[in-house]
Amino acid sequence: MRLPFFLLPLLLAPLAHAEGIRLVTEEYPPFSFRDGVTYKGVSIDQIEFIMKRAGIPHSIEMMPWARALALAQTEPQTCVFTTVHNEDRDKHFKWVEPLLEGRTVLMKKAGSNTKPANLEQARRYQLGTQRGDFTADLLTNLKFEKVDLASDFNLTFKKLMLGRIDLMPISEKYYDKLKREGAEVESVLVLATHTYSIACNLGVADADIANMQAQLNTLLTDGTQEAIFHKYGLDQPTN
Repeated sequence: MRLPFFLLPLLLAPLAHAEGIRLVTEEYPPFSFRDGVTYKGVSIDQIEFIMKRAGIPHSIEMMPWARALALAQTEPQTCVFTTVHNEDRDKHFKWVEPLLEGRTVLMKKAGSNTKPANLEQARRYQLGTQRGDFTADLLTNLKFEKVDLASDFNLTFKKLMLGRIDLMPISEKYYDKLKREGAEVESVLVLATHTYSIACNLGVADADIANMQAQLNTLLTDGTQEAIFHKYGLDQPTN
């Protein structure tokens, strides 16, 4: 029997939902990190809440950020988090947000002679960040020319502490975590304020996006997100 063409989307939509959604991220405490064989973090806990409440089968994987971002852009039924929603990325994904609001700061090794008072002075120094991260584009847009690109955050941080780079951009919440843990670092400038989100492949069904957004909205209004932030020692999010 040949089905009318207009019925095909109705039949295919349940199949896409049955596949589930693959959620990919990087190791970036306190948002996402490994604790033995378990994934934890501010973003991980929110993702689990959203997907379970939405009733959507899902998996979570950690990998280098550039690969995670590329997979979400090219592979159906794939989303990447915790992703800064900016103008360059907007049209390439469907968005569920906000997982959090935050600022990006420039960080230096404590005690170093790196003392930029503004962006113009900061451009004179050697900066480092990770390949594929939004901060690489941010630095380009802000006309930074001396930028070293590494494969992941930990390598960039190691270069900073060894004096191979002078400054690195970092989430202010991650910077606060490093300070609490005794890391010898200092914040010197605020670069930008951002919304951090779940960015999904354009092929993810609109119904699934709406369902995920509805569950995130519940998390935001019923105090669950605030409790998650408190659990990981972070300030209350700004809604």
